[in-house]
Amino acid sequence: MRVVLIGASGTIGQAIDAELGARHEIVRVNRTSGDATVDMTDALSVKALFETIGAFDALVCASGKVHFGALQDFTPELYAVGLGHKLMGQVNLVTFGTPWIRDGGSFTLTSGLLNDDPILEGVSAAMVNGAIDGFVRGAAVALPRGLRINVVSPTVITQSMPSYGPFFRGVKPVPADEAALAYARSVEGAHTGRVYRVGWTRDH
Repeated sequence: MRVVLIGASGTIGQAIDAELGARHEIVRVNRTSGDATVDMTDALSVKALFETIGAFDALVCASGKVHFGALQDFTPELYAVGLGHKLMGQVNLVTFGTPWIRDGGSFTLTSGLLNDDPILEGVSAAMVNGAIDGFVRGAAVALPRGLRINVVSPTVITQSMPSYGPFFRGVKPVPADEAALAYARSVEGAHTGRVYRVGWTRDH
């Protein structure tokens, strides 16, 4: 398969590349480097990405920015970070990618545990993750041509703990290569509308 990997240079992206790259052609996409580039906050940039790379069999997005901070300090501009990048960026990948993906192909997006297991400074992430999960469930029953869509919802990644550890006190992290298996399951499996939780459950 020809797999488009958004966020290929990131921590999870590199692990997904290692997992899927042995079996599939990977088109590596980042903001400023890779086989192609995209600004996920810009719908025209997302549209141009697919015009550049052409037809593909699967798309995996392992990219998505949100702002972490105290609720009382949030402004519309800070909420817009997550809404514009992680939420609408991924929605636009599906919207503009659908005409280019081959019949029976799949989209795999990324959310996270915070809409089910919130933390004090994660209100934006909780809001965005919940919206992504809902979008995937809704799109799964509406996509044409046998297309599939799933979302991977990981806990904090072990390799990211130096940066995100202060936000996730008491939360057990998972290695990136373990999270990558869920993305492989989505790409190479048969499910659609599924939220793959990695390293946590609803009773976490």
